[in-house]
Amino acid sequence: MNLHSAGATVRHASVFNHLETYRNDFQLSQEFIDKWALPLYMKIRHIGDNSWIDYLKQIKDEITEEVTLALLGDFNWRTRTVGAYLSALKNYENQIDIIGIHLLKSEVCYAGDLYALIFAFYNKPKTIEYLNQYLEYYLQKPELYFDQESVLEAIAYLDTVNNTNNLSKHLNQWNKMLESRGEISKIRNIQIAQIIEEQEGKDNAQKYLSSLNQVIINPELNIKNISEQIQLLHELKNYFA
Repeated sequence: MNLHSAGATVRHASVFNHLETYRNDFQLSQEFIDKWALPLYMKIRHIGDNSWIDYLKQIKDEITEEVTLALLGDFNWRTRTVGAYLSALKNYENQIDIIGIHLLKSEVCYAGDLYALIFAFYNKPKTIEYLNQYLEYYLQKPELYFDQESVLEAIAYLDTVNNTNNLSKHLNQWNKMLESRGEISKIRNIQIAQIIEEQEGKDNAQKYLSSLNQVIINPELNIKNISEQIQLLHELKNYFA
């Protein structure tokens, strides 16, 4: 499976490169993937369809640390997200650092929001610190459209539950990032207009710029979804742990 399919759509250097990623020294079998990843990776984020819960209950006794480590150690967003979810269900707190480093390094896309969910569910000082570390760095990277918003929502949820005020530490940089992204969009639009002008003339370029809608970015965070997902995790943990 190539890097793009695995979720490595953006290659980037970061201050977290020195952290050692947990990696398997073997390839997962197709049988393993068919059993543990394919039936779950698209569904665990969506609480409306509970068919995957029934499937998990059927294989409940087969969920072990060995299974979750194999999932977390695979270089693929599908397996890693399922591994993180099952690890939390089984309360394998010894795997928190593995998930935390996955979050900080952000080697694959489509995964950070799930890691943030899991860390908000755990609600431990260590998991909150991982979330804060992520924001302190990635909110300064507006060019990286990663999981800044999902992690902020996790922090906002935790502030509500814990009566803390971690969100306020990040709001200024969050707003700066949104403003920067707006500027990035403007620059790209101007570059496109210049290409249109070269190919189709100045009038068409001006029409393109005039037709653009204003870039509207909603800085409001919504914790309803993460609250519902965490409630489901708590309900499931009573059955699986």
